[in-house]
Amino acid sequence: MANQQRIKIGTEYYYPDLIFYNRLAKCFVIIDLKIGKLTHQDIGQMQMYVNYYKKTQMIEGENDPIGILLCADKDDAVVEMTLGDSVKNVYASKYLTYLPTKEELIKIIRDEKELYELANETGNKNE
Repeated sequence: MANQQRIKIGTEYYYPDLIFYNRLAKCFVIIDLKIGKLTHQDIGQMQMYVNYYKKTQMIEGENDPIGILLCADKDDAVVEMTLGDSVKNVYASKYLTYLPTKEELIKIIRDEKELYELANETGNKNE
């Protein structure tokens, strides 16, 4: 829908990097790109963008907006503590500054799959 879209919150203007609308998910997708290490301020800003789109742009029948932060580096503990357990629509992920080889991609996917399965097993035991 837009890049660097100007939105006004209070008396300040902000510029999320990319705004999409996903027809299948029926929601806005807000993406911010961070060239350095992700900070708690970046996460808070994304949560503000998500709240803005939820409060001012959503119409009946749409799902809550999703915020995605792509960063060069992140500390999972900072992400977890900043978002807490109640936030389910903001995601932080590292991006690569080079194109990985086929073997590197396979390893990344396998590692992420194992982490996902482990988290789901742990989450199901806690319920």
